[in-house]
Amino acid sequence: MSITKEASVMTDGCGRTIDYLRLSVTDLCNYRCRYCMSPEGIAKRDHREMLSIEELAEIGSAAVQCGVKKIRLTGGEPLVRRGLLELCRLLRAIPALEELCLTTNGALLPQMARPLREAGVDRLNISLDTLRPERFAAMTRLGRLEDVSAGISAAEEAGFSHLKLDTVLIGGFNDDEIGDFLNLTREHPWEVRFIELMPMGPCAAWEKSCFLAAETVLERHPTLQEIESQGVARRYRLPGAAGTVGLISPMSHDFCGQCRRIRVTADGRLKGCLHSAEELPLRGLHGDALEAAIRRGILQKPRRHHLDSRPSDTPRTMNQIGG
Repeated sequence: MSITKEASVMTDGCGRTIDYLRLSVTDLCNYRCRYCMSPEGIAKRDHREMLSIEELAEIGSAAVQCGVKKIRLTGGEPLVRRGLLELCRLLRAIPALEELCLTTNGALLPQMARPLREAGVDRLNISLDTLRPERFAAMTRLGRLEDVSAGISAAEEAGFSHLKLDTVLIGGFNDDEIGDFLNLTREHPWEVRFIELMPMGPCAAWEKSCFLAAETVLERHPTLQEIESQGVARRYRLPGAAGTVGLISPMSHDFCGQCRRIRVTADGRLKGCLHSAEELPLRGLHGDALEAAIRRGILQKPRRHHLDSRPSDTPRTMNQIGG
């Protein structure tokens, strides 16, 4: 797959430069995290309802033509998707794509880390909400902390550097582990990123005490020193630490003005905002028609979400959108 036209720069209706696509490859997952999915998981859809590897690559290529420089593969759990490595190779072959990333729960990285690196993936984010095995099993319902630990080791051995560990901050569940997560950055060149829990899917009805502001991290650990921000993450470092700390605050800090991303679901619908009900179908479109639809979706990207006044407007759960 190649691009012959010069890729453009695309701004939305609010003047934001949009250069980041989160491309979901599946809504399936090998976990059943309590804030994301019901205990029974989701009904498996016919594979014909989902984008093929070729369609995913075509959308990625068209998005790059529209100004996207970075693609992140998401799910569900992207590593359960058949053909994922082939997709990575196809995307990496796009000349104007600057960065290919992937978010994973890490359980399958012992087998997949090296092939992912060889297929052209540049960076990994690994979801990790607790460092305690019993809590991990309770939250994921199906996972084992030891598998993720092995996955992190495998990722580093495969050549992935500066890993990012994504931790959803949940009051009454893992807020007593903030110090433990910070200590990981003392010895490891990782970025631990605390992400505020958002009221969508199963957790929308949870008690308010579960929804902690990321500022809690700073209040409890005032020795954190602010460094340069990166995207929507405010970043900090403990004195002398090898790694960094990121705070992502979709609830307490309105960062919508800096949002530069669009999303495409595994069934081929473009979402300008994670929390919007608006979706634009891309499946079946090709060439100029596909690019035109992506540009239209970018132009229609909402100014902001409304989580400060109501739960998410999207009818989908996070795994159905792309985490």
